[in-house]
Amino acid sequence: MKSQSESYKEAGVDITSGYRAVELMKEHVSKTMVFGNTSPVGGFGGLLQPDLTGMEEPILVSGTDGVGTKLKLAFLQDKHDTVGLDCVAMCVNDIICVGAKPLFFLDYIAVGKNVPEKVASIVKGVAEGCIQSECCLIGGETAEMPGFYPEDEYDLAGFAVGIVDKKKVIDIEKVSEGDAIIGIASSGIHSNGYSLVRKVFDVENTDLNKTYEELDGKTLGEVLLTPTKIYVKPMLALFKKMTPHAVMHITGGGFYENIPRALPEGMSAKIYKDELEIPGIFKLLMKEGNIPERDMFNTYNMGTGMTVVVPKEDAARAVEIIEAAGEHAKVIGEIVKSSEGVIIE
Repeated sequence: MKSQSESYKEAGVDITSGYRAVELMKEHVSKTMVFGNTSPVGGFGGLLQPDLTGMEEPILVSGTDGVGTKLKLAFLQDKHDTVGLDCVAMCVNDIICVGAKPLFFLDYIAVGKNVPEKVASIVKGVAEGCIQSECCLIGGETAEMPGFYPEDEYDLAGFAVGIVDKKKVIDIEKVSEGDAIIGIASSGIHSNGYSLVRKVFDVENTDLNKTYEELDGKTLGEVLLTPTKIYVKPMLALFKKMTPHAVMHITGGGFYENIPRALPEGMSAKIYKDELEIPGIFKLLMKEGNIPERDMFNTYNMGTGMTVVVPKEDAARAVEIIEAAGEHAKVIGEIVKSSEGVIIE
């Protein structure tokens, strides 16, 4: 007998829409199975057999995150195929900071009303993020919650698991005075600080198709919805050649909060402000919102989405490896003895 419930549908939950969404997303999920997935889509649990070749003491590493109020930009523009990339990026970029390779990902989508095509579009972005991260999308949950979320809104979160050999876990105690700090370019705002973005630009009441000189011909809406950069491939390429002393994902809290998280006591990061390549969206945001520069660096990535600490003599080679993997990188600072955490000058 076919599964359906008219009573539940009258309460706002259409389980047949859920089944339809699963069917539509299978096309996208299947593309991630080449990275090791061994379970069919729609089962109770996702299965994955990790490749432990060459590992002496494998350690699992996990991370979870969401997209936050950046989702409002997706609602306003009715564009839902990129926020999944943000969700994956926020998770996998965290776990690579300890040297781990992502293995699998699970997503959680909570909707006011299950529109199968919209859900499939969200999952398409999640799957693309997994492909860029070379990990499997082995499962997830789509919850229809009428009366809890507006019909045209949703929330999106995810969970990633990676693996690293114990001897290759990044040990921040090795960070030393004189080490070089390499910055890897971001794609823009990424997925943090959007409550302030929304306030400054009053996005619910402004024309998101508007262009500004600082945005190089792109619309405001396009720039604000640009997906978060995924740094897995360049970092894995680097890990094959050397083990950095520290890796920092510059997310909410900007430079001042994230860089000290991976520094031992007594060490600080001296950032050369003149070496930073700050995209126009940050300059526009600072101007339009009259935001102090200190607050900008304490909220946003300011054009640098990931920082890597290596011995000074390895800096040029590290930059070369990252650039060869397709990302723009340069030395933006050095490690100094100090208790300040971050010094930008």
